Amino acid sequence: MNKSGFHNKFLPYVLLTPTFIILIVFLFYPALETFRLSFFKVNPFSGAAKFAGFYNFQKIFTNPVYLRSFIRSAVFAIGVVLAGLIISLLLALLLNQKVKGASLYRSLIIWPYALSPAIAGALFNFLFNPANGLAIYFTGVRTWLTDSSLALFIVVLAATWKNLGYNVVFYLTALRNIPKDSLEAAELDGAGPIRRFFSITFTFLSPTSFFLLVMNTIYAYFASFGLIDVLTEGGPANATNILIYQLYKDFFVNSRIGYAAAESLMLFMVVVLLTLIQFKTTEKKVFYQ
Repeated sequence: MNKSGFHNKFLPYVLLTPTFIILIVFLFYPALETFRLSFFKVNPFSGAAKFAGFYNFQKIFTNPVYLRSFIRSAVFAIGVVLAGLIISLLLALLLNQKVKGASLYRSLIIWPYALSPAIAGALFNFLFNPANGLAIYFTGVRTWLTDSSLALFIVVLAATWKNLGYNVVFYLTALRNIPKDSLEAAELDGAGPIRRFFSITFTFLSPTSFFLLVMNTIYAYFASFGLIDVLTEGGPANATNILIYQLYKDFFVNSRIGYAAAESLMLFMVVVLLTLIQFKTTEKKVFYQ
């Protein structure tokens, strides 16, 4: 009887070698180099590096621009996460109904996720541009991207819209896996639609909601650079200058290499800390079947 499998114990490692090379070159080495540079002052012209200890980190926490960017990023992340989860859940509940053309509606809802952040930013720039944006003709407001509060709102709206398809796909899948007999039993016991949703549907959706909570937090902090760069470039008056965009400016515009490396490390630590807090607090309320 022939048994399939690897008869050469070195063959699996040979097959995995290209993956290891890619991980080392594009992930592990840049991460280690960033960690190293965060403790150095680097001359952007000569490339000479001088060990500075925790100087870059001290500068970060005494820089009012960075501290304001830190708070602004938290506001941005909260807005994107809350709006994204609530709106996508409502859309998923509607799309889960048996209506004519439901498959078409699902496709239309999901396709924005296929767009790059830069394209999403360009679309919202086209809509809210103060010179000739389409939104001006319907609202009469020309300060969508020039007023600080409105600009941050538009960026949150654009980031939420961009990621809706991702959230809806997971919620739709989770809704279809909810046991129908549980819903039917609750209905027979006299529970109304709202009671059934919070007592049964939302309980079964808690693992998906927890997963999306973590993923949307990571998305808000790491994956919104292209959208902001095209839509507002961090303006007006740094109103949409979140941590990831401040990092870009310090490295590529201001050529503060060591300082930017420290910012990158701090951003990574913030997201890791938030994820750990979510696991310690929210996961306890997650119901696994």
